[in-house]
Amino acid sequence: MAENRKPSIEGVLFDWDGTLINSYHADTSAYLAMFKEMDISWGIAELEKNYSPNWYQVYRAAGLPRRRWKDADRAWRRHYAKHRPKLIAGARRVLARLGNAHNLGLVTSGDRDRVTRQLREFRLTKLFAVRVYSGDTMRKKPHPDPLRLALRQMELHPSACVYVGDAPQDVEMAKRAGVCAIGVLGPFPTEKRLRAAHPEFLIGSIEELPDVLKRLLR
Repeated sequence: MAENRKPSIEGVLFDWDGTLINSYHADTSAYLAMFKEMDISWGIAELEKNYSPNWYQVYRAAGLPRRRWKDADRAWRRHYAKHRPKLIAGARRVLARLGNAHNLGLVTSGDRDRVTRQLREFRLTKLFAVRVYSGDTMRKKPHPDPLRLALRQMELHPSACVYVGDAPQDVEMAKRAGVCAIGVLGPFPTEKRLRAAHPEFLIGSIEELPDVLKRLLR
């Protein structure tokens, strides 16, 4: 007779922007300033309607020619650097608590230089066993490649992991990788689309995450 084994969660992986860091003001301010430089007549309403963690989708929606994408990237980074986003309330406490029981990973659409600097500033770098950034895979969220790369590096099976994110692309990536998707409502304008993506769990705050993991282990 097969032995009955208790379910386990070996890995808890996270999105960064909007999930652990409140970068909404910095991100949108940088976008709006960049749009102005690129002569794109978009305001906050257009940005929120077309927002995606994959900023190239935003560029496409705004009709920005591909030849100008690098200029737009540089403009966005320059304006973003004027801001200092804060961690989401409770994020540090939750990470410290979960890190005692699970392997933690980060899978973000953010570029390596920017997110690495922020992790260092918040003294969070060592908490994550693996960190996957936007340039680490050819295909970006919602393609499962970034999450699959993290799982390979952590040597964990998808069924033993969860992924936590605030955007529908996070949910789709997790599902396509065979990982339990936990949606968290954050500061970015993604709630309606996040709900429509049907994550296995939807929480209103990162501080609810430990309780959700306990429910999964019952």
